[in-house]
Amino acid sequence: MHTMEAQVAMGARGMSRTRAVPSAPAVPGLLELATAAGVVPTRSSTRAARPRLRLTRRGRVVIFAFFLLLAALAVTLAATASRAADPSGPAATTVVQQGDTLWSIADRHHLKGETRVVIEEIRRLNALEGYTVYAGQELKLPG
Repeated sequence: MHTMEAQVAMGARGMSRTRAVPSAPAVPGLLELATAAGVVPTRSSTRAARPRLRLTRRGRVVIFAFFLLLAALAVTLAATASRAADPSGPAATTVVQQGDTLWSIADRHHLKGETRVVIEEIRRLNALEGYTVYAGQELKLPG
């Protein structure tokens, strides 16, 4: 058994005596076995548990491509939002001719969508209460 000597003070007179203090495990080699089994960490194993992050060239390229894709997505979303906020220009208008109906106006201007839906959109844009239009009347057309 390994021992280490320690001095213990014995009172006010300043007398001292030496006694044995155990400094190693009771079974020789137990610490070495526990360290080899990974139960007791050593200084080298604690350093190995915290490896530094090192990127290869391929890893750097992948991360750069990821951030580039993220930036492109942000630009695309911002551009789409700005286009939706700003109208593309003044609304198209037409002047009602003699004998025109909302149906004929929708057909003549080749407005996209089902004709009934387009007619309702024309009524909404122009605040029309009915389906009657008059010659010379200016109507806004849906985009």
